[in-house]
Amino acid sequence: MKRITSLLLAAVLVLTVISLCACTDDSAAKTDGKLSIITTVFPPYDFARQITGDKADITMLLKPGMESHSYDPTPQDIIKIQECDLFIYGGGESDEWVDDILASGSKPKKIIAMMDCVNAVQEVVQEGMTVDEKEKDSDDIEYDEHVWTSPRNASLIMRKISDTLCELDPANASLYKEKTNSYATELSTLDDSYKKAVDGAARKTIVFGDRFPFRYLADEYGLSYYAAFPGCSSETEPSAATISFLINKVKDEKIPVVFTIEFSNGKVADTICSETGAKKLMLHSCHNLSADEFERGETYVSLMRANLVNLKEALS
Repeated sequence: MKRITSLLLAAVLVLTVISLCACTDDSAAKTDGKLSIITTVFPPYDFARQITGDKADITMLLKPGMESHSYDPTPQDIIKIQECDLFIYGGGESDEWVDDILASGSKPKKIIAMMDCVNAVQEVVQEGMTVDEKEKDSDDIEYDEHVWTSPRNASLIMRKISDTLCELDPANASLYKEKTNSYATELSTLDDSYKKAVDGAARKTIVFGDRFPFRYLADEYGLSYYAAFPGCSSETEPSAATISFLINKVKDEKIPVVFTIEFSNGKVADTICSETGAKKLMLHSCHNLSADEFERGETYVSLMRANLVNLKEALS
């Protein structure tokens, strides 16, 4: 969902933060010497913890189970961002609120926008998608923010985080580099698995009865796709024309699987599946985890491996 933070809201948040900061007891400041890392969403949170182990305090602002497109920062979140050593966020249109925060007072020592770490691509309205009329008529260029869905992009982001951590904490740099190299191997293996699966697949087209946050994955491995909405769409109800288009695509190309994404009610996919006999499966965008997934220790790699199992079935 597109976010445009109003000047009034920004002013209220800034004033609240100033008030809270004035009441903060400096004696409560951290004394363990660990780096403080704040991330907006799950992927950089996971990358940072893979690199640092127990050498950093890492906080993800988006609580497990929260839909990523409905997040708004609290005054406490703003203070955490301003006082941390490293702040990592997406850098796209949905993170416009970050600009207000960074301009309102003190800043983190280091800031990483994930979209700056990779070759970001413009979000595309694919044939058949339902798009808000205001978005359709807008001349603004919107870039797809889900850059981590390609394992190769994930590796680039992870290495940027590692380099920054080594600058912030040279005493532990050798440990960070060792963990980085190990994790890079894991991501490279994941990338190879995806490439082999797609190269050997019977088909190269996937269908989503949902938003499509996998543009970077599709581009990386040469997949074509059809979906109800673009990746960052604020729409929740597809048009009848979109439903009909997707049903016909599944029937005409004998697509065996219709995908939905995490936290979706799955109703659009259910409708398509009931009309075509296709199977509904999930591809996890890794934007956020459910509380259960977080508790059982799921990682970016474990989620992407589970995605690969479902992708193989869809391409069979």
